Amino acid sequence: MPTPTDFERMLRGAALRVTAPRLAVLTAVHTHPHSDTDSILGFVRETLGGVSHQAVYDVLKALTSAGLIRRIQPMGSVALYETRVGDNHHHVVCRSCGVIADVDCAVGDAPCLTASDDNGFALDEAEVIYWGLCPECSKTAATQDK
Repeated sequence: MPTPTDFERMLRGAALRVTAPRLAVLTAVHTHPHSDTDSILGFVRETLGGVSHQAVYDVLKALTSAGLIRRIQPMGSVALYETRVGDNHHHVVCRSCGVIADVDCAVGDAPCLTASDDNGFALDEAEVIYWGLCPECSKTAATQDK
């Protein structure tokens, strides 16, 4: 787990001022990956007290723009945030309960960036989402089928 000093270093390295809301949001997103804005707001308010929705939205936007956090939005979901950035990993999502987990690229370094036809684009990221049932929902479904 990164320390507050690590988060301060990350902010300065991204040319962002170190503020209490930025540190609180970074900590919340790191501690609770794949959280939505309302959840992050709740975690930040536990730390700082009264913080507005707008302040958290602004911090999330700044941190995402700086590449310190990643915004994902699986189909049918609100925006979710994580601090795992820069490695082109993917996600697996349970169709039943919505739980999300990280999945490393299947083969080698970012194989998904070799598209069959890039249409002239300079590709730098691929977003792959695997859908299915998590182990708990799979057990429940198997039990119901009997």
